[in-house]
Amino acid sequence: MAGSSLLLLLDDITALLDDIATMSKVAGKKTAAVLGDDLAVNAQQLTGLSAEREIPIVWSVAKGSFLNKLILVPSALAISAIAPWLIIPLLICGALFLCFEGFEAVWHFLHNRKLHKKTSLSKEHASEEAPDNTVITPPDAATIAALEEEKIKGAIRTDFILSAEIIVITLGVVSAQAFITQVGVLATVAILITVGVYGLVAGIVKLDDLGLYLTRKADATSQKIGRGLLAFAPKLMKGLSVFGTLAMFMVGGGIITHDIAFFHHISEAISHALANPFISATASILYDMFVGLIFGGLVLVAVRAYSTLIGFRLLHQKKR
Repeated sequence: MAGSSLLLLLDDITALLDDIATMSKVAGKKTAAVLGDDLAVNAQQLTGLSAEREIPIVWSVAKGSFLNKLILVPSALAISAIAPWLIIPLLICGALFLCFEGFEAVWHFLHNRKLHKKTSLSKEHASEEAPDNTVITPPDAATIAALEEEKIKGAIRTDFILSAEIIVITLGVVSAQAFITQVGVLATVAILITVGVYGLVAGIVKLDDLGLYLTRKADATSQKIGRGLLAFAPKLMKGLSVFGTLAMFMVGGGIITHDIAFFHHISEAISHALANPFISATASILYDMFVGLIFGGLVLVAVRAYSTLIGFRLLHQKKR
């Protein structure tokens, strides 16, 4: 009797694991696009690190990502059971944050480019009048540590939004399954995406080190591959930096166009108006990015206006 009960238990566990594996595969397919964006955004967030600090910083962000999942998975299950109506508003808030971060990145890029151009012109003008005796002081250890800390916090914040999107999509896939299956699939997806994404990010940021190692090998083939990797790595990081910013608009705008009826109807109208599937899909992506760009700009204006208002209030209080 005990033996048959044990066999039945093992059979139930096997069936449960099979369901978890099957549903995890389905969820993986559904979240593939967001995973690609997650990889690009995280690689973009971690550019510009010193070689010896790359892996420690990636590991710090990965630990933060695991903590995000420990918060998100139980929260998603609880919200789904108690207040499922909250999921969409929370997703939209996350989408607005992504759009804001993307627009802020574009704004800073344009501002810094304009500032760099002005600085270059000023230096050229000054060099005509007097020799340049400026000594560039490298940043101290405290400044570097503060910049690294800010970069880590920014990457973890962005990971939280993208992870929330992945968890919610996964929850939608398994919403009709038993609770234990939902827990198993969400936990499996959370672990796999974290290990997969940050494993790839670590590989990407160390690509130039691999190229340098190969150039020091004796055989010509390894040296040639190494030189190729050294030439390719900066281009890859620059490309991921650009795609990571675009991905913020794609994911953030995609959530808004999918979950707000007005924008969703426009997206559907665009898709129906274009007969060619490829052109239709491309137009939908561009529409999502456009919506993300607009909302990112609106949020940035609102944040700047709020900051200015708070500044005026503080100044007024000091005068009083």
